[in-house]
Amino acid sequence: MGDTFVMSSRLSAELDHGFERNGWTAADVKALASGDMLAKLLPILHGQAEVVVRKHIIDCDAAPFVPDGWSVEEHIKGGQFEWNAEQVELWLSEQQQGGTIVGNELRMQLKDRPVLNANALDYLLRPENQHLIPASWKGKAVFFWGTIYRNSVGSLVVRCLCWNGNEWYWDYDWLVFPRDDAYPAAVSTRN
Repeated sequence: MGDTFVMSSRLSAELDHGFERNGWTAADVKALASGDMLAKLLPILHGQAEVVVRKHIIDCDAAPFVPDGWSVEEHIKGGQFEWNAEQVELWLSEQQQGGTIVGNELRMQLKDRPVLNANALDYLLRPENQHLIPASWKGKAVFFWGTIYRNSVGSLVVRCLCWNGNEWYWDYDWLVFPRDDAYPAAVSTRN
């Protein structure tokens, strides 16, 4: 059996600073130390393997998820959308900034903007993708105006992504209700 590895306080401090400098969280470090994760990373460190960054491609042309008893009123297709949170703006109308606007009016203001549809919402809600949702979205109801539904009672609604303090979930709101600055629209900023 080989020598037992003992980390010096100096090495430990270097690791600590490296983790902090590179944006690691305590949960990331714990995951790194779990199971055989370090053994899997050693070939990368030694130049024997490469890291391939997974792209998150959302098919915004596909038919959206439709809750039971609902129908799709409008679905704006958005092609193959490569998720990058830095290229998604939480857009607010001037009326929402310090006031409110009714959903139907907001829908008209968003008409010529590249709004994300419900396919993006559902992609982000998958358990394996929830880490892609920016922490800054917590405390807001982020609406995906590219898909408008008619619910089971015949009202027009739009779905949104919400945080309940423990987990992400989807909800919806009627287009006749007012929205303030806690109800932004997810809009692509890509050219």
